[in-house]
Amino acid sequence: MSTTTAGGVPRVIDKAPVRARRRLRVLRPILMLGGILVVAVGGFTWWLTGGRYVSIDDAYVQAAKVSVSTDVSGLVAGVNVREGEQVKQGQLLFRLDPRQFQIALDGAKADLIQAALTMESMKRDYQRMLRDIEAKQAEVADDEANFNRFAGLVKTGAVTRAEYDNARYKLEADRQAVQALREQAQVQLAKLNGKPDIEVTTSAMYLAAKARVDEAQRELDHTAVRAPFDGIVTQVDQLQPGQYLAASTGAFGLVSTDRVWVEANPKETELTWVKPGDHATVDVDTYPGRHWAGVVETIAPNSGSEFSILPAQNASGNWVKVVQRIALRVRVDRHPGDPPLRTGMSVEVEIDTGHHRRLADLF
Repeated sequence: MSTTTAGGVPRVIDKAPVRARRRLRVLRPILMLGGILVVAVGGFTWWLTGGRYVSIDDAYVQAAKVSVSTDVSGLVAGVNVREGEQVKQGQLLFRLDPRQFQIALDGAKADLIQAALTMESMKRDYQRMLRDIEAKQAEVADDEANFNRFAGLVKTGAVTRAEYDNARYKLEADRQAVQALREQAQVQLAKLNGKPDIEVTTSAMYLAAKARVDEAQRELDHTAVRAPFDGIVTQVDQLQPGQYLAASTGAFGLVSTDRVWVEANPKETELTWVKPGDHATVDVDTYPGRHWAGVVETIAPNSGSEFSILPAQNASGNWVKVVQRIALRVRVDRHPGDPPLRTGMSVEVEIDTGHHRRLADLF
């Protein structure tokens, strides 16, 4: 648009700044309302998804571990692994000197043989006792016949009174001898468990000796200590050949390479929507930028303080409420080529509970 000056010279008037100011006046309320709307929508979205994700930084890698030991005592004959070596289940770790245990086993086997021979002897002895009873009973029958004959002859004077008394005494003595033999046979039969033809291997004496053989064999087998599971041995140098190792004393450590998990300790207020089966993301401080997928396996039924040596006493009246922590276990999905996870590593865990708030929760 143009106009004329006082001297008749045309002058051009630029209206662009005017139009810009007009657009700014129009856009300013739109932008302000739009910003408020964006904040409101963002806040509402955040509220709907709030509580779905739980982030826990009080978490550590854990693994099955054991202090390797044996239940027999002896001198260490040799250590078959070195510090940090990865071993397989059943692999020999160390061995105690087996000689004393082999001697004990040989002695127990000899006792077992002797027990079998003793049982056979007892069975035959019982049969001998039965025969002795039969022979003695025959003597008693002969004594009775003599006594009865002497009883008739003593009245006629054919035999003397002394001969009659001797016959009577002999009969009574042989009867007592038969009774004694029968009692001895009963005792012997009781030792045979009431079975004169008992199988030797089922007798109490044989089974007791067999148990001693089995125990001696077990102790000999336990002189060779093997890995109970796949893992990595540690603190091996504290065990040396020639060292005396007492029964049940830890020799060195074994940490599993397969049974690895993450133990997290969230606050009780963070567990509202967490449940077993929830998916989780595991970040290990040692490996920044690398993520592992996981699943919540279990949630402890108690807080950490429940099994402490001195649990909190809240009945004194001097009580301060402290947010408790409850342990949960996260199974880590591991794949070939993943870097090793070592027990004790610090971890951050984010759990997706899948929980969404509803509009009805506002009212």
